[in-house]
Amino acid sequence: MTSPVRTYHHGDLRHALIGEGLQLARTGGPAAVTLREATRAVGVSPNAAYRHFADRDALVRAVAREAQLALAAAITSRVESTPAGLSPAAAAIERLRRVGLAYIDFARTERGWFETAFFTQDTDANDGIVTLDDEIVAPFRLLMDTLDAMVEAGALSRDRRPYAEWACWSAVHGFADIAVHGPVRWQPASVIDALAASVVESAITGVRGTPDAPAAD
Repeated sequence: MTSPVRTYHHGDLRHALIGEGLQLARTGGPAAVTLREATRAVGVSPNAAYRHFADRDALVRAVAREAQLALAAAITSRVESTPAGLSPAAAAIERLRRVGLAYIDFARTERGWFETAFFTQDTDANDGIVTLDDEIVAPFRLLMDTLDAMVEAGALSRDRRPYAEWACWSAVHGFADIAVHGPVRWQPASVIDALAASVVESAITGVRGTPDAPAAD
């Protein structure tokens, strides 16, 4: 992500404040995102921010959305590099694998953004979808779309698809949190990589209900 705007033209203050909020979150997590610090960095008075954000929570939510988009971009980049030549089913499974690994890698390399991305969110009581301001968050949408594509490719049976995103997300997010905040963070990178790969493979096996790879086309 490019550096945030530090000078702005008329009408760009909201964008500049979000950019500064992202920089604050990147190094200090959501607790570091304040209207006072963001306005100080931009060079305006704190009162100027209230034309764009009702309070600090509104700024944090805006920054969280951008952090989620950064995570989604990292996942998309990893998925788009899936090797060619795989069968449709094998490619669909590989894409799910890459979603999980990219998620964990982002948590490890962008700790502040990762913590901010899911610091504030809502869950729709009717369908259990993770949302932010009534919009499905981008990383969760990518996971859902990837699982749907697995069904279409014959890599995941249709009767196992419902709520599969929750099994995947729980496993991967849980490990990511342990890797960032738990004792695993003190392990060598190679050990964490191996554990991450094992967790992702277990999640894939769990949602598919079989450790077997799909037959080649």
